[in-house]
Amino acid sequence: MHARAVAATATAVLGTAALLSPVPAARAGDAAEPTVLAHRGAAAYAPENTLAAIDKAAALGFTWVENDVQRTKDGRLVVIHDDSLRRTTDAAKVFPGRAPWKVKDFTAAEVARLDAGSWFSPSYRGTRVPTLAQYMRRVEHNHEKLLLEIKNPELYPGIEQQVLHLLGSEGWLDRRHLDRLVVQSFSADSLRTVHALRPALTTGYLGTPAVGSLRRYAGFVDLINPSVDSVSAGYVRNVHALKGPHGRPLRVFTWTVDDAVTTWKAVGYGVDGIITNKPDVVRAALCAS
Repeated sequence: MHARAVAATATAVLGTAALLSPVPAARAGDAAEPTVLAHRGAAAYAPENTLAAIDKAAALGFTWVENDVQRTKDGRLVVIHDDSLRRTTDAAKVFPGRAPWKVKDFTAAEVARLDAGSWFSPSYRGTRVPTLAQYMRRVEHNHEKLLLEIKNPELYPGIEQQVLHLLGSEGWLDRRHLDRLVVQSFSADSLRTVHALRPALTTGYLGTPAVGSLRRYAGFVDLINPSVDSVSAGYVRNVHALKGPHGRPLRVFTWTVDDAVTTWKAVGYGVDGIITNKPDVVRAALCAS
């Protein structure tokens, strides 16, 4: 599928203003639309977590992209969702005797040999798994903003410090870039570490903590990011009632929303952001709502 004419119209209507802040300002009634974030890049239209996917998101007119970061055997940070290379590369063909093809068991040079595009479409044959450094440079080139997920931190001791060091080396921890970056994880411990090391960073917890636990999370995260199947209007109100570590109300980015009906549900819940493989579909639904 490709963006429809209505999606192009929606771009002009929404402009870039609604996509600029990782923690949007409090809404005035229902006037503000949720931020639309391209999940793993525009993952419905290009191979996920590749440079091609974030280029596609930019071509569709979207500012925010989401990715997943893991670590190779020799300590390089790479952008890939699964802890195994099998689903989204040809690792089983190139390295047939090395099942189960875990990212942590391969060097960066070995990962760089793999085709990360053919599984999606022959037109993407030869697409590579990007290093995080390569990815950050492309995000910067595209003038995009990043929701970075530290994936499986329990497999990679010290990955938080390493991610922050790389972000700093790439210039992403200065004041100008902090408004373009959110670090999220399913691991509360990982986010506590990130917040302790870089308290100015915006952080988001992936999941749906019990309402009674939200105040504890508010000490080290700015966003609570639940799946759309686990969220409700009441839950969002409870999140919004608390202030995070930077003195702003907690916000909610929900995932993964790929159709108009679910978009409208998410809007009805009052979420602040929608993470989607099909950002053009969500944008068109927002324009029609």
